[in-house]
Amino acid sequence: MTNSKAPSVTAAEPAQAPPPQTSRVACALPAGVQRLTSHAILQGAQEIEIEHNGAVYRLRQTSQGKLILTK
Repeated sequence: MTNSKAPSVTAAEPAQAPPPQTSRVACALPAGVQRLTSHAILQGAQEIEIEHNGAVYRLRQTSQGKLILTK
């Protein structure tokens, strides 16, 4: 009868997370360009105000689902 031991476990490097999955659309964007969904920006609201360089803009979603940006 042979004495079979389980292989010894040594401290290994911490498991690395897999690289983030990217879609083909995201890969097509120029370097430094981010893509956000309108849902992420509006967060359930129909209209938000955006302040940019001292001016206030309104981003509004229409009943047809289109976006309108006005100053």
